[in-house]
Order: sequence, then C-alpha cells, then structure tokens
Amino acid sequence: MDEQTLPKAGMTISVRTRRDVVIMDPARFMTAARTAYRDLHPDVSEEAAAESVTDVYDAVNILLDRLGRLTADAPEMPIGRDESRRGHRVLDRPDGLSPAGEIHQIVLNDPRPLQDYGCFLPEDPFALPSGSTPQED
Repeated sequence: MDEQTLPKAGMTISVRTRRDVVIMDPARFMTAARTAYRDLHPDVSEEAAAESVTDVYDAVNILLDRLGRLTADAPEMPIGRDESRRGHRVLDRPDGLSPAGEIHQIVLNDPRPLQDYGCFLPEDPFALPSGSTPQED
C-alpha cells in the first residue's frame, strides 16, 4: 500500500499542467483569438484586433486570458488509457483547434512558491526541485 502524504502547515503544492492542441485551421484559430481579444476590449475594431493578434503567441495568450485555457469546452481525454483516440483529430471546431490531451503533475514541497520570486522568476520555473515528490494524475 502506498504511503499517505498528509497536509502540513507550510507545505507547498505545485500543479504542473500540460494541455496540447493541434491547429487544424489557422484562419479559424486566428479569428477565434481576435474575437476573444474584442470580447476583452469591446471598443476595439476588427482591424485593431488584427493588428494586436498577429501570431501564435498572441493568439494563445489572448485565448488564455479570455477563456482560462485554449479549448475551454474540450472533453476530458484520458492519456494512455484509450488507444482508439491516438492520432484522432477534430476537424470542425469553430476555433480551428483539435484538443490533443491534458495531464497534470503534482509536486510537493517546492521550497519557493512562484510568488516568492517576485517579478524575476527562476531560470526554469518548471524544473523539479531536489527532494520533491512528483505524482502524475
């Protein structure tokens, strides 16, 4: 039987998440991002949104700002449990994206939470600290 880890005062819990999507239709993807930009900035014209959202990084950041994730309506996709989904792509989503999986990793006892770094994050904020105990979800 696995050993239980009980919560302790001062314990740091880090959740590292990977969410993959595949761009199936670049035009729909950029349109969805520009629409999200205009939702956040209703006084902005379509032309101004097109000037502000010009590449993948702009699009991803604005969708994250607007929705909290790239594909807010994506169903849960258990990774490694359903071989029938391997290589399956969703072609008809209005945002032009095909959800391609999500996993989480729980890491306990990182000695410094991100907020303790202030505006100067560590060189690799995703590096596992020594002595941590990661667990896949």
